[in-house]
Amino acid sequence: MYVPRAFAENDIQILHQQMQATALPVLVTHGSQGLIASHVPLLLNPDEGAYGTLYGHLARANPHWNDLAEGAEALVIFAGEQAYISPSFYPSKAKHGKAVPTWNYLAVHAYGNAQVFDDAERLLALVSRLSNKHEANRPKPWAVSDAPGDYIDSMLKAIVGFRLPITRLNGKRKLSQNRDAADQTGVRQGLLASSNPQDHALAHLMVKE
Repeated sequence: MYVPRAFAENDIQILHQQMQATALPVLVTHGSQGLIASHVPLLLNPDEGAYGTLYGHLARANPHWNDLAEGAEALVIFAGEQAYISPSFYPSKAKHGKAVPTWNYLAVHAYGNAQVFDDAERLLALVSRLSNKHEANRPKPWAVSDAPGDYIDSMLKAIVGFRLPITRLNGKRKLSQNRDAADQTGVRQGLLASSNPQDHALAHLMVKE
């Protein structure tokens, strides 16, 4: 990922927050099968390893896990808030007209080599933790233990788990830091005037910068 100095985010806690807030990151490998991408929910253990360790699973029928088993380096993309930035947001445009459209966004890229596993005990623990995470805010959270044991056993045989220690992290927070204060204010105002909730979310992030 191309990261100009003005947009670089190196605080590992902020990067981990972004990763944990991304519900469905993208796992990418380039192995013997060529480029493959899968959209998978993941768990992050921030205290395991220098940059944290990711855990997830793929359908056994998905050939993607073979690349992981063969040792191909993996890239995991965690995309955050994003918004189109119109040149009309910049007060400076009225002065000299030197403005073009751009996009503001947050992104984290994590790299590493995964180890796959398929023993039932580890898979059960993994899917239980994933379910608990995403069910936590529901009025009546569903748990893996709510399903019949033999049914869960059959489902576990249909997946392959993986553990991915992160060896490298790249973070980017492109929030108009390269513009002057007046243009930054104009961008925030322009986004807040939008009817798109994502635009509002990005505008509030700019206030925190």
